[in-house]
Amino acid sequence: MKVSHEFGPYINKDSRILILGSIPSVKSRECGFYYMHPQNRFWKIITDLFGDNYPETINEKKEFLNKYKIALWDVLDSCDIDGSSDSSIKKPKVNDIKGLIKDTDVRYIFVTGKKALELYDRYCYDNVLIKAIYLPSTSGANCAFSYDKLKKKYEIIIKYLKK
Repeated sequence: MKVSHEFGPYINKDSRILILGSIPSVKSRECGFYYMHPQNRFWKIITDLFGDNYPETINEKKEFLNKYKIALWDVLDSCDIDGSSDSSIKKPKVNDIKGLIKDTDVRYIFVTGKKALELYDRYCYDNVLIKAIYLPSTSGANCAFSYDKLKKKYEIIIKYLKK
């Protein structure tokens, strides 16, 4: 099924890092924001890293991102995909990541999941010229990583925000 990104990036001029997924899941597209599937561990992990309260609403999530200077977007603007399965992605059309970060403080880019890394490296790196830092997917389908293992991997974000 042909899917287009139905909501824009979340970024401010003072964002320091950009976290990219591949393309929003079915649930995220329904809700109109990032990492919205109830089984996705992104928001729990990221708020635990900072010792902050879990943001329930989209506005609270945006406030959290602003507070910690984090931007969110996806590598892809559109693609053919079965449900939310990254492994089924075909005919990818990438977003203009270089244009997005041009007038911001973003100096570091993280990608969540192997497919996002593969897509970024293949289609975006030569234009953006910022090496993506790999983070494992926070999807509930990623059984290879327990919550504690994921949180440990995501601690690198703190280091890069302090640079």
